[in-house]
Amino acid sequence: MNLPIQRLAMILFAAFALLVAMVSYDQAIAGPRYRDDSRNARVALDRAGRERGGIVTADGEIVAESVADASDTQSFQRTYPHGSLYAHLVGYTSAIFGDSGLERSRAGALASDRDSTISGLLDALAGEDLRAKGLRITVNHELQQIATAALGDQTGAVVALDPATGAVLAMVSNPSFDPNVLVTLGATEAGDALESDPATPLTNRAIRELYAPGSTFKVLTAAAAIESGSTTTDTLFPNPGELDLPGTDATISNFADGSCGGTEQVTFQIAFALSCNTVFGIIGMEVGGGDLVAQAEAAGFNTEVPFEFDVVASAIPTADEFVNDLPAVAQTALGERDVRVTPLQMAMVAAAVANDGVVMTPYLVAEVTDADGQVLETTRPTVWRRAFSPATATVLEDLMERVITSGTGTRASVPRVRVGGKTGTPEREIGAPDAWFIGFGPVNAGPDERSIAVAVLVESGGDAGESATGGTVAAPIAQQLLAFWLAGTN
Repeated sequence: MNLPIQRLAMILFAAFALLVAMVSYDQAIAGPRYRDDSRNARVALDRAGRERGGIVTADGEIVAESVADASDTQSFQRTYPHGSLYAHLVGYTSAIFGDSGLERSRAGALASDRDSTISGLLDALAGEDLRAKGLRITVNHELQQIATAALGDQTGAVVALDPATGAVLAMVSNPSFDPNVLVTLGATEAGDALESDPATPLTNRAIRELYAPGSTFKVLTAAAAIESGSTTTDTLFPNPGELDLPGTDATISNFADGSCGGTEQVTFQIAFALSCNTVFGIIGMEVGGGDLVAQAEAAGFNTEVPFEFDVVASAIPTADEFVNDLPAVAQTALGERDVRVTPLQMAMVAAAVANDGVVMTPYLVAEVTDADGQVLETTRPTVWRRAFSPATATVLEDLMERVITSGTGTRASVPRVRVGGKTGTPEREIGAPDAWFIGFGPVNAGPDERSIAVAVLVESGGDAGESATGGTVAAPIAQQLLAFWLAGTN
């Protein structure tokens, strides 16, 4: 064979090999992506032909269901009766935009397996029930409504948990959106508008946004001080109006300037109730960066929270970053500097105080049921980690109750019920400060007593703007949840 023919043969061979490789890639590797792409017309037809199971709240309210087309009983329309109220939890299933929320995480259970498919035929031959399964979630419908109404048009999030089990009693993120606008074939314009909205209504702020916790973090600073054995509620600390940070020109001041209560010394209990920044800066430096980080990590910081959906990990710098940097430790002890949290994380901190220091794994789905309503699976509460000892939890309960009775959180008080809480008002780089409140009730709840832990975050002070504080903006929102849930305990 002469040289030109050899070269032509090699070129043809290489071209053929490339063609085989490209076809193999499309079939074996990229094929599933093309198959599952929401823009695939076959996907749209498959979605329309599959009935999905219903989703109901703990108290039986339908929040998602499939309605058969009047002209074609083999075609179904997914509907969300409460619109934006459950948008971030239930999510949506869209032929154009795919799935989100429970519609995505529990798609395998919710979607029926029609016997016209190969997998459906195999399941039918094996005697499997091809009908769609349903979900019962842990959320209380009325509590969800109260949380939404209390937050109103303000940007932020509200989370309520059962401290003893980890069940999500309510989870609200605002702004929200109506998932019904995304389920039709003509939803492109509405979906594109939501995705491009600078207010990011598609983002669940309860689990996907990080914020400085401000003084709500003092619960963990207090826990570290108590766990060290060096601090009790009666321990006296210097009470300066301004704290000079060693080795710098920086200072820490109290929210209202001046000392807390106007005395030269103040007890740990009063410093916590009045949220004294200067005192907690001193406490943070005494505790040290290593113990402060260890306490935060014991509560779940720097770790992915196990949950139905992906949760952004709350963060605190490592102990190595605090070596020989006492000013950073002091600022971190106040929940400022580089500490960042999700509202879910701070609800879990409050829940740990109410649950003898134990953090339960948060969960949203209580039961999976068959098409006849029979329970197939039940979620059993599980312990995630221990944040602090039972003895420390008892002291923290007392400290947080004092915040409500005589401190910065009086607007979260519930008549005839003992509740505990902590306010926070962290500065933002731009705009008004955020407003925080975390709390729980009742204090010293019995093993069979109805209890709740809450976290409220209002971005940039909400309607109050620059004059906002956690005690004036977030605490009243939490009060409405606490009062409703604890109404039967007084």
